[in-house]
Amino acid sequence: MVVTLVGLVLLLLVAGLLLYKLGVWSRPVARADAGPGRLSGRDRAELTDAVARARWAPAHDEVDGETRVLLRRSYTGLDGLPAVLEERVFSTFPATDPAWEARFTEAMSGARFRCAYLNAEESAG
Repeated sequence: MVVTLVGLVLLLLVAGLLLYKLGVWSRPVARADAGPGRLSGRDRAELTDAVARARWAPAHDEVDGETRVLLRRSYTGLDGLPAVLEERVFSTFPATDPAWEARFTEAMSGARFRCAYLNAEESAG
């Protein structure tokens, strides 16, 4: 009887450690969009610091057959994923354009230049 009880306690302890290791009982990462008052003071300070370090970077996507070259201001969120604060369309052109590669290369070059300018402007201000 005592051996069975000790075995049961050990089994529960191992199961608990396994669940903890898998993250079932660990503290979830606070998200930036969790709403006001839901972040701890430390998380709010980290988020504020991350937003202050937000940088502009070029990006691109395709929407409804149009290639869009974008300027995105983003930071790394508390969950380690990028969070976009602002997105501006820098240039658009048809995805089927025969000169797509040349237009894309030129637009991305312009977007990189504009992002460098915006980042320098924000650093100086």
